[in-house]
Order: sequence, then C-alpha cells, then structure tokens
Amino acid sequence: MPDIYRLIGPILRRLDTEKAHRLALYALRQKAVRTFFPKVPDPANLRTVVWGRVFPNPIGLAAGFDKNAEVFEAALDLGFGFVEVGGVTPKPQSGNRRPRLFRLSADRAVINRMGFNNDGLEVVASRLRRRTTLSGLVGVNLGKNKETVNAVEDYSTLASDFSAYADFLVINVSSPNTPGLRSLQSLKPLLDIIRAARTARDAAITANPPPLLLKISPDLEHSEVSDIAKVALDENLDGIIVSNTTLARPQSLKSPEKNEAGGLSGAPLFCPSTHLLRCVYELTDGSIPLVGVGGISSGADAYAKIRAGASLVQLYTALVFDGPGILSQIKCDLAALLERDGYLTIADAVGADHLDGLKIN
Repeated sequence: MPDIYRLIGPILRRLDTEKAHRLALYALRQKAVRTFFPKVPDPANLRTVVWGRVFPNPIGLAAGFDKNAEVFEAALDLGFGFVEVGGVTPKPQSGNRRPRLFRLSADRAVINRMGFNNDGLEVVASRLRRRTTLSGLVGVNLGKNKETVNAVEDYSTLASDFSAYADFLVINVSSPNTPGLRSLQSLKPLLDIIRAARTARDAAITANPPPLLLKISPDLEHSEVSDIAKVALDENLDGIIVSNTTLARPQSLKSPEKNEAGGLSGAPLFCPSTHLLRCVYELTDGSIPLVGVGGISSGADAYAKIRAGASLVQLYTALVFDGPGILSQIKCDLAALLERDGYLTIADAVGADHLDGLKIN
C-alpha cells in the first residue's frame, strides 16, 4: 500500500517533531510499519562487500534515528542494508532542553540540537546482545558524555564494550550539539582517540574485529580535511563517514525555523556533503571505503554519492518527508541507474566520476 504515507504523513507533520519521531519508533517496535511497507527482494546488483562483510544493499539508516537500539531489527526488516545506532555515550544522558528538533518543511530539511540524548552504554549493549535478525549489518556511533573531561577514556570504553556486538564502530567527534566535541577533530586529540579506540577494540576482539570508522563534519576547512585524510591513511582507519550535520545556513532556506540553533540535515546538505566526499576520496587516493550521507532522497542522489566515491550511503531526513516507502524506490532506481551505465555491481561504480580512475583496494 505505497500511498499510505500520503495519508498519515501530513498528520505526523502536525505533531511536535520529537513526538512524531517517538511515534515512528513505536510503530516500528509494534511491526505496524512492516504491514504497509513489506520488504521486497533486493536487486542482485546492489549486493556489495565492504571490509570483507556482505551488505545486501548499500543503503543504510544513519545514526540519530535509532539512538538507543530499539528498532534496528525492524529497520533491517524494512530493507535497509545496514543500520547505525546511536550516538551512544558511556553514561546515560538526557541531552539538551526541548524543543530541540525542528522540521524545515519548505526546505525538506531538519535542524536538531539533541545533544547525544541516549540510554547509555549498558542499556544499548543489552539490546544489541539480544539481536536475532541475521540479514544486514549493525554499527554503533560512539560519542562522549557532555561532562567528560578526558574524551579518550569515553571512546576507549565504548570501543571495548561494543566490539562484541557491532559489525562496525564509528568515532563521532563531529556532532555540533555537544560543546567542544568538534574540536576533537584537531590533529592531536584525534590521533589519541583513534589509537585508544583501536587498542581497546583489539583487546576486546582479537579475531576479525569490527571496522573502525570516523565521522567528520561538513564545516571543516580544506586544510583540516587534508589533515584528517592523512591521519586516516597513516592510522589505517577502516572508513570515513562523510558527513555529519552542518552549522551553515544557506541563503536559499525558506522555512521559519531556519535560524534555530543546531545541525542542519536534509536536502540543503546534499551538495556540500557530496563535494566533501569527493575531496576525501581524492585525498585518500580512493584507498579507504567511504560512507556518503547528507541529503539523499532518491536513487539518483545515492548514485551521485557512489560515483563521487562512496562505497555505502546512509539516509534519515528523507524518511521524515517521504516515509518508509522511499527506501524501496531508492533501491529500485539505483539498480536501474547501475544497469543503464553498464555497471554490474556497486563496487564498479564507486568513484566513477574521478577521471584518474582511483578505486578502493
């Protein structure tokens, strides 16, 4: 019943944005969403292998939607190739004061200043431990508690404890909603965090440990991006997620909520995040798998990210405006675009827009 969201979408968008999100989580927990949006088989050309792990398709659910690992299995059951839960901090925290989540309907965008609100490591790990769904992969987005002085300890603790339950781990030092967090993208603190997280992960899981990724901000200067690319290469990072939300406010924004504080996601982020993705791909010589996120709402958007250098892509904001049915449409259109251009697999199209022909090893 593909038109159901045309009926309920306007009703949901009349609700407070955070209340609507909680209602969506409830519907997923009760399996109500699956009734109207049944999972369909993935096109064969969308299957891809990254980090030696098989993804049934390259479309993932970005961090922020399922902060507390409440519905990751339901999301996989809808047809996502992978889900990133979190951000998770060692201790539970309530996040910033409400209101903290805003729809920019005229711009197909969202502004959030949630502030890493989550149930904490112990609770989230207990939910991941009970996983039964075998299809798709589940990653964990790692963040530090607001009051933590020594960020290295938080990331080390999280990497150690989640290594047993996660298919991949994401170091998040790029959220704009925790004071001082993005300063951790500077060279010295970033090196310390990466090395500590890797050491903790390797101590916890000695055989085939989960890949360690870094999620970066779209607001970095080119010199900062160059430094991060060099760190990623020197430290043998397994991947980079490009990108988090932005503090920028394009002049094209029309919605009354455009001046709310927080990170902007959705359609206005597509071009800057894709440009950054292209830059990171070039700076790393196509040698590190990249995950493209920011403004994806169609198969053409996903394909553009892949051609710019992404091995995998993620979405979130498009669900707010288009509902769960957008996932099947994106996969169908992406498969058709690959076939149109003569690519047998996703991997064949990664970085195709780069004239020098760089490819992921």
